[in-house]
Amino acid sequence: MAIFHLNIDRTLGKTKLDQLVHSITEAISNGKLKVGEALPSVNQLSNESGFSRDTVFKSYNILKKRNIIESAPQKGYYVASESFRVFMLLDDFSAFKEQLYNAFRQNLPETYSVDLWFHHYNTEIFHQLIQNSLGRYSLYVVMNIDNKSIDPILNKIDANKLLILDMGNPGNNLNFLLQDFNTAVVSCLSQGLPAIQKYNEFILIYSEKKTPHPVETVSGFRKFCKINKIKHRISDKFDEKQLRSGQLYMVIKDIELVEIIKAGLKKGFQLGKDFGVISYNDTPMKEIVEGGVTVISTDFRKMGELAAGFVKNKQKLQEILPTSLILRQSL
Repeated sequence: MAIFHLNIDRTLGKTKLDQLVHSITEAISNGKLKVGEALPSVNQLSNESGFSRDTVFKSYNILKKRNIIESAPQKGYYVASESFRVFMLLDDFSAFKEQLYNAFRQNLPETYSVDLWFHHYNTEIFHQLIQNSLGRYSLYVVMNIDNKSIDPILNKIDANKLLILDMGNPGNNLNFLLQDFNTAVVSCLSQGLPAIQKYNEFILIYSEKKTPHPVETVSGFRKFCKINKIKHRISDKFDEKQLRSGQLYMVIKDIELVEIIKAGLKKGFQLGKDFGVISYNDTPMKEIVEGGVTVISTDFRKMGELAAGFVKNKQKLQEILPTSLILRQSL
């Protein structure tokens, strides 16, 4: 008969049923209970845990519905498969986040289940989703909501079970896969300097109120332009009436990319010659539209693969992913 310690955290405010289900799944995830190993009977677990027989019975039924345990006459309850549920919280749905998720999912065993959520940079939703997830998952992969700090609610998650993605300032005790939104921008733009110098004016379309993209990118843009004595300005939105031949735009949001290209073509301008565009974050569409759009981007497929490796290996991971300039026709 299996004997294992019920690691029940009553501070999470869960029902007794949730606490019991979580303690059993944790025991399976941590290898304290192996596949095929017998579980205590309902009466035995009730006596050992202090939970009622009804609570134990209901918890076993929940685990059976999840195909984590099975029951058979004369054999009782036993572990059917490894229990491994992953909580993945991304900021929003986009083409490059889809690449990240697909790479993540494809590099995990089929027996691992992944619940995917989005917070859309809404703090209330972010807090609610994290709070509701506590104790229900084996590991947590979370795209942080701010680049300057880690939201305090994440402190409720065991640091060894949490991976911070994309942005934030997690310190040395957390696992992370982050981008550099400042010095990497300077480096990338410097790689494209000869092409950038063909244009009369370099314009960054950025509004701190309208986009959650880290403001550090603005600092990197200004530093690059100052070092190379490039005429530049920052505008909170694109104005079609101000579009002129010889302008180069850098955009964060894809909707602004579309607006600029459409406006240029409407004026009869040739993209990459009469006007230019640099976009943030690569997608398959940007590889082909109008001969290709130049991008500054990290490799989101790589981010997904590394995140999956963290989930599978459960080893410390602290890495700043490289950001690259991919030169295409639009510059």
